[in-house]
Amino acid sequence: MTWGERLRALRIDLTPLRTSRDFRLLFVAGTVFYLGAMVTYVAIPFQVYTETGSNLAVGLVGLVELVPLVVFGLYGGALADHVDRRRLLVATGVAQAVATAVLAANAFGAFGPDPQLWLVFALAAVLASTSSMQRPSREALMPRTVRHDEIPAAQALTSLGMEIGVLVGPAVGGLLIAFVGLGWGFVVDVVGLGVATLMYLAMGPHPHREETTPPSLAGIATGFRYALGRRDLLGTYLVDVAAMLLAMPVVLFPALAETVFGRPELIGLLYSAETVGALVATALSGWTARVHHPGRAIVLAAAAYGVCIALAGLMPTFWLVAGFFALAGAADMVSGVFRGIVWSQTIPEGMRGRLAGIEMLSYSVGPLGGQVRAGVTADLWSVRGSITSGGVACVVGVGATALWLCDFWSYDARTDEHAVAERAVRAARGEE
Repeated sequence: MTWGERLRALRIDLTPLRTSRDFRLLFVAGTVFYLGAMVTYVAIPFQVYTETGSNLAVGLVGLVELVPLVVFGLYGGALADHVDRRRLLVATGVAQAVATAVLAANAFGAFGPDPQLWLVFALAAVLASTSSMQRPSREALMPRTVRHDEIPAAQALTSLGMEIGVLVGPAVGGLLIAFVGLGWGFVVDVVGLGVATLMYLAMGPHPHREETTPPSLAGIATGFRYALGRRDLLGTYLVDVAAMLLAMPVVLFPALAETVFGRPELIGLLYSAETVGALVATALSGWTARVHHPGRAIVLAAAAYGVCIALAGLMPTFWLVAGFFALAGAADMVSGVFRGIVWSQTIPEGMRGRLAGIEMLSYSVGPLGGQVRAGVTADLWSVRGSITSGGVACVVGVGATALWLCDFWSYDARTDEHAVAERAVRAARGEE
């Protein structure tokens, strides 16, 4: 194989976008939703801080969002395994558009000369509830829109869309706030939510193919038992929680920029460094479809994330620090792509929603605990010490998890009973 052929083999596989109309709609709609959500993600804290001048008040926004995120994520997962997922996407999209429209009206003074802060907090909770209900359906529906052998490429493309939204959304939100006013940021999000919801509406029907049960605590508990009973799935959750809990450095970026380097104007580059690295890794993800041991890839990528974070804490210059954060973002994205591949290729159709809700729980607990760990360690020791020790702890934690779940390391997508069974089911339905 020539070097040119090797480089072409690294390019992200666009096949699902060419072969599946429903995947195209799902991909574009999901990207627009992420982009709009990040615009509002910037606008709400800015509005709260402008009105109160309190960092505590800004922090309380995240607190009021946490419980709805967890509760409705789990409930939304159970609901996605019972109702028409496309209809649930449309309903939650409309609800988000309405809530964001009220935020826009509040910002423009429709309810008084000053924005009503209680309304901002209430609507932040509503948006957290509806978005967390929507995500399990979107993730559970994705494998239905492509052939089984296209799932790795579809997972990489889905991750690419998310990272585009995460990178571009805050920049768009900041520009709108600075030049045309905060309310227009919400308006742009409303328009995006409307367009994306229409795309979901345009998708073809994907009804459940087996008997379903209404959402309940017993159904959610069944999902937990299934996840805990499969060591390959348990490994994907625990490795991610270990990496985020022990090494996530985001909460330290303001202190790193201002007190360590004395360059507060560069804080935006710290926030975007990991996203840039993730985008590059996703754009070069063509090789992932040829890896048959995703457990090993997840462990190695998560360990590489910890190594890069640890080295970032030791680097003498800002640009080297940002560079290692970018490499960490690339490693984290590789781990995320393979986690998504394992979930999409092995979880039965009737369990995908609930397992996606459990996945959201792991996404919530790890970063939240990681922020506390990083902040406490930085106050007791130093900012650099917190970053580096977190990276080292991540490598140790990921390694310990891999040793405990040794069969996760040896997992082979070609022979695993769950992957083989799901592949056989899809082949029988003509989806192979």
